Amino acid sequence: MSHTSHARARRRDRRVYLGSHPVLFGLLAATRGRPVRRLGGTLLVHGAEAYREALTRLPLDRTAAGTTGAAARAALPGGAGGVLFDQEGGAHRADRRGLAAGLGAAGVEELRTVWRPLLVRGLAPLAQGGEVDLVELARELSGSVVCALLGSHADPRAVAEAAAEAAAASVRSHLPGPRRPGAEAAASRAADRLRLLLGTDRGSVPGPRPGHSPGSDTGSGSGSGPGSGFAEEGLAAMVAVAAVNTTVAALPRAVAWCADAGLWDQAADEALRPALADELLRVTAASPLLPRVAAGDGTVGGCPVRGGDRLLLVARHAAQAHRRDPDARAPAGPDLAHLVFGAGPHSCPGARLARVQLADVLAALAPYRPVVTRARVDRAAALPGWRSLTVRAGS
Repeated sequence: MSHTSHARARRRDRRVYLGSHPVLFGLLAATRGRPVRRLGGTLLVHGAEAYREALTRLPLDRTAAGTTGAAARAALPGGAGGVLFDQEGGAHRADRRGLAAGLGAAGVEELRTVWRPLLVRGLAPLAQGGEVDLVELARELSGSVVCALLGSHADPRAVAEAAAEAAAASVRSHLPGPRRPGAEAAASRAADRLRLLLGTDRGSVPGPRPGHSPGSDTGSGSGSGPGSGFAEEGLAAMVAVAAVNTTVAALPRAVAWCADAGLWDQAADEALRPALADELLRVTAASPLLPRVAAGDGTVGGCPVRGGDRLLLVARHAAQAHRRDPDARAPAGPDLAHLVFGAGPHSCPGARLARVQLADVLAALAPYRPVVTRARVDRAAALPGWRSLTVRAGS
């Protein structure tokens, strides 16, 4: 590992930002010298403490246009509310408890039995001198995990494609500036497709089919799984959209960084691997920007905030992704590294899943010490990422 190799990894990873939203990420890079900077009615929040303060102490409007909550609603059938991102209080706590069974320690261990065989099969071409597209593999992994988590019998690849399109369409319909023609209609169509694939009907709660185990057939419908108890329509679709898009964005970017920076020795070390996964998730920051709107007056990083002000919370800068290279031997503390998953009661409930899954991907790849042979940016995805990222075994 060297400064030069990390520079190569940064150059490649920067392409996903410049390819998706060059003006926006250019502005964020230009203003990151201060923890908080106001531009009219918008606050750009870069500092770790200010970022944490905004998420835990400032009253936020979770349904305002241009926020994650609004985009989540647009990605659901009929724009239904009550999907974690737009909730507060008891409803939010109840749905998070529902997710705990599927995304807690026991649930994640059960889900590992789903993705581990897929890794073995998906990476097999590397042993024969072939190539593997890690984006395609991430789609299959994420779709399979979502179907198992929700107890759905839908085709995992179709679910992954529908969830990606639902997220991309909803984000396009909520971007700042003039609305793109047909954006909201496209978001609605994509959400309907996802609903049909997951086998849920508006207003109904799918129940388990006795004696069925996830993945035992490929027919449409719903069944049992680690999280089938929370699989009502809105929450099921939200889980699918969030899990697929963060996984497809995060895994290929993390592997590309590991390959470019020559971190396979750390990936092969069982003791270092969990810390390396944390570090790679920190520097790649699958959700690098959290758009929020203040619901009332307050302060963030000493800067006055008025109700209705927009906040762009830059997770990757708060986690020092732009300054501190990943190193499992000298990792950032959890108070910094975990900021890419948010903070407070609205932190990402899938953080454990993301860490364990990436660690397993790194373990499966480490014997091959793969190198990147081709990479194409996905300019239409909801989150910055690769459209394709092809690797082959290194020498």
